[in-house]
Amino acid sequence: MEEVFRTNDLVKVSYIKHLLGEAGIEVYVLDEHTAHIDGRGPLVPIRVVVHPDDASRARHELKDLDQDG
Repeated sequence: MEEVFRTNDLVKVSYIKHLLGEAGIEVYVLDEHTAHIDGRGPLVPIRVVVHPDDASRARHELKDLDQDG
């Protein structure tokens, strides 16, 4: 798997999953639950990863989004 995006914003993660899903790219989200383990909000960045063969296309789809993590 190859990381294509990193954020602390759960809304942005949801949007990324939708955007890449519409493009036919299988998305995996890492640390989504770990980021909120203490209930105070994201403590570690949530990582979005895809298969290495899809990484370039995924980055192209996400090129207009700002990374914040």
